[in-house]
Amino acid sequence: MTSLADIRSTFLDYFHRQGHEVVPSSPLVPRNDPTLMFTNSGMVQFKNLFTGLEHRDYKRATTSQKCVRAGGKHNDLDNVGYTARHHTFFEMLGNFSFGDYFKSEAIPFAWELLTRDFGIDASRLLTTVYHTDDEAVEIWKKVGVPEDRIIRIDTSDNFWQMGPTGPCGPCTEIFYDHGDHIWGGPPGSPEEDGDRFIEIWNIVFMQNEQFEDGSMVPLDMQSIDTGMGLERIGALLQGKHDNYDTDLMRALIEASAHATSVDPDGDGNVHHRVIADHLRSTSFLIAEGVLPSNEGRGYVLRRIMRRAMRHAHLLGAKDPVMHRLVPELVKQMGGHYPELSERQATIEETLLGEEERFQQTLDRGLKLLAEESTGLEEGQSLPGETAFKLYDTYGFPLDLTQDALRDRGILVDTDGFDAAMAEQKAKARAAWAGSGEAADAAVWFDIADEHGATDFLGYDTEKAEGQIIAIVSGSDRAEAARSGETVQIVCNQTPFYAESGGQVGDSGTLTTDTGRATITDTKKAAGVFIHFAEVTEGEITRGQGAELEVDHGRRTDIRANHSATHLLHEALREALGDHVAQRGSLNAPDRLRFDFSHGKAISLDEMRQIEHRVNEMIRQNSPVTTRIMTPDDARSLGAQALFGEKYGDEVRVVSMGKADTGKGLDGQTWSIELCGGTHVRQTGDIGAFVCLGDSASSAGVRRVEALTGQAALDYLSAQDHRLAEAALMLKTQAAEVPERIKALMDDRKALQNEVAQLRRELAMGGGGSAGPEAKEINGVSFKAQVLSGVTGKDLPGIIDEMKGQMGSGAVLLIADTGGKAAVAAGVTKDLTDRVSAVDLVRAAVAELGGKGGGGRPDMAQGGGKDAANAEAAIAAAEQVLQ
Repeated sequence: MTSLADIRSTFLDYFHRQGHEVVPSSPLVPRNDPTLMFTNSGMVQFKNLFTGLEHRDYKRATTSQKCVRAGGKHNDLDNVGYTARHHTFFEMLGNFSFGDYFKSEAIPFAWELLTRDFGIDASRLLTTVYHTDDEAVEIWKKVGVPEDRIIRIDTSDNFWQMGPTGPCGPCTEIFYDHGDHIWGGPPGSPEEDGDRFIEIWNIVFMQNEQFEDGSMVPLDMQSIDTGMGLERIGALLQGKHDNYDTDLMRALIEASAHATSVDPDGDGNVHHRVIADHLRSTSFLIAEGVLPSNEGRGYVLRRIMRRAMRHAHLLGAKDPVMHRLVPELVKQMGGHYPELSERQATIEETLLGEEERFQQTLDRGLKLLAEESTGLEEGQSLPGETAFKLYDTYGFPLDLTQDALRDRGILVDTDGFDAAMAEQKAKARAAWAGSGEAADAAVWFDIADEHGATDFLGYDTEKAEGQIIAIVSGSDRAEAARSGETVQIVCNQTPFYAESGGQVGDSGTLTTDTGRATITDTKKAAGVFIHFAEVTEGEITRGQGAELEVDHGRRTDIRANHSATHLLHEALREALGDHVAQRGSLNAPDRLRFDFSHGKAISLDEMRQIEHRVNEMIRQNSPVTTRIMTPDDARSLGAQALFGEKYGDEVRVVSMGKADTGKGLDGQTWSIELCGGTHVRQTGDIGAFVCLGDSASSAGVRRVEALTGQAALDYLSAQDHRLAEAALMLKTQAAEVPERIKALMDDRKALQNEVAQLRRELAMGGGGSAGPEAKEINGVSFKAQVLSGVTGKDLPGIIDEMKGQMGSGAVLLIADTGGKAAVAAGVTKDLTDRVSAVDLVRAAVAELGGKGGGGRPDMAQGGGKDAANAEAAIAAAEQVLQ
């Protein structure tokens, strides 16, 4: 039996021999089509080649493209498991020509591959063509298809269009006749919906361009776009009539049967089929970085996951099942899609975590559903309010409720569901409007209400296409913005990170077919990402597709600083203690700043230890991993919550560094924090880390500033240059600069002490002099003197010497410092109960043109602006003694 892997290889090898470039599958999250939720055909990655906007070094290509159809206008989710050929995930085999060959080559290629390489009986094949495409008819006849097996179709089934305008053209489809023992008729007949004639390949002749007025003109570059489902052709070549009977799908179904101990072909067959299909779509999406959430692509992923998990529940599974099936999927498909093998652990962990969370609410939700649907008969409907309660309270998507009631033939009142949803949004809007937000910010809530939250793509890419859904000028919406205008732009999806969690917003460019804008900042309100933009060229219009590109260098520096902040946080806790907790941060392109709880300054040794530890983790070059889990699960693993962040039912957990900490799933994770920011892929991407020092931010809070990457290296280089200059000035080697500076400082201190002593001696009239004659005032011996050549700092030392010589008494000294006066008074200990030095100083200061003065009863100081009144000041002090 030919395996699906062999069929894939045969297809790609055939077209490679025909001069086609074998191009890897593009991601499931399209980067060049904002109208698509997921890549749903092989031509998506080549769209810009067909329109001439992009050129590559090949004109022929062949791919096996992974596709998902589970959201938006291409949604096969409801049919999966119940039909033979519906999937959420499938592979599309295709060959493409970009202005190279056309119909006369494309049709023979298909015929030769099918009848020769795949060995399909030519008599079982028939084709359809657009009813006016005589050229295709003649080519089919030339390759050997009888005219009675060439069917002309006059509907859009055989005319392909990229959109209302743009490239388009007729197509030809190839069908296989499974025989008259199966009901159904050929295409175009009343019985065409039967299963006898199955389409296996479609070849699009992209030959025209359609304009808004309905006119068409031939394209200068006529191209070929084909698509053949691997699962369909696989079923045919393996002699099956059901895609789920192919070797790959059968292997997954049997893995499900083994995990649940339920017969794969018994009553639970449909459940196994759903699980097998959904295992593929969820695993590939997780491998590409899509994680379950309540918005956008993450919401669709969650719907698929929970649908599969409910079917496992219906099989009687009491424990999580999906993660146990991943090894079989990797075995079947990991060879061609290495991302499955590379991210197997993440896929298993994500599936396990989601299934554990879902099981906590599934039983309660199903119990409520059973209670509310009691008495409903086939054909009746479950009230929409009940369906909404299941969604809002238990996390049941509407389609999950519909699926749960399908077997009983019970419908769901979707209008009532929509009404309940609208009512909740209205309440949320009212609550938001009353929260103190600025009145003109209501525009962002309106946009969110109309279009939903912005889908953020920036964890995985810095360049993507989005559709402009709103342009805001001031607080009003606009249809367009022209060169020179400054506006805010909202797109349905964006790679730009919006400022939050201490990380600054991204900047970059936004380009459309008619204009260009510079994005200076990105912020977020009501779930909407706001691009602050200055239009620099042409005009930008609402509804246009736009290419959004983040400033790569700036984002790289921000990522490095943000990841280094996580490492710094853990290094601080390790060096200073577990009391350290984040109290604020800034992750900018040029630096990082981290505020944390700590009661005293960090010593040089501690700072050196912290810096060394962060750089040690950088040199590990360990992967930076991201997981989604509940806040409680995250904290149980040792995750640190970041200050100022609000957390919902689920959190994004970022882990980096390896050490025996007991944290993380393996107990070997060094840093693990709740964080929604962007980060490096490996710690080594940070490059280097340098602390600039710490300072007080507020009471009990310290602040560390630091640099990473090239900025850190530039700082170290500048420091080294300054050290070399210092060594040159000191006439010594760089290594000896600290010792040389210490010697100079010691010399300076000795000289200062000597100068101070000389000043005191000079002020007191020479060495050993007792100074002025003492006066006896009210029984107190009092000395007062005006000094020059000394400073206010010298006065206390002189007073202490004079008090020592007097034995008992009071002293007042005034230093003339260039017209201003410094005054000090001293009283011996035996007299402080009678006389206060503070009173003496304050009396003198008042005469010197100053205010106040203070100190202790035995020593006080003050100052004034008029030293000429020194004698009056002395007299005022004497009056205090009187």
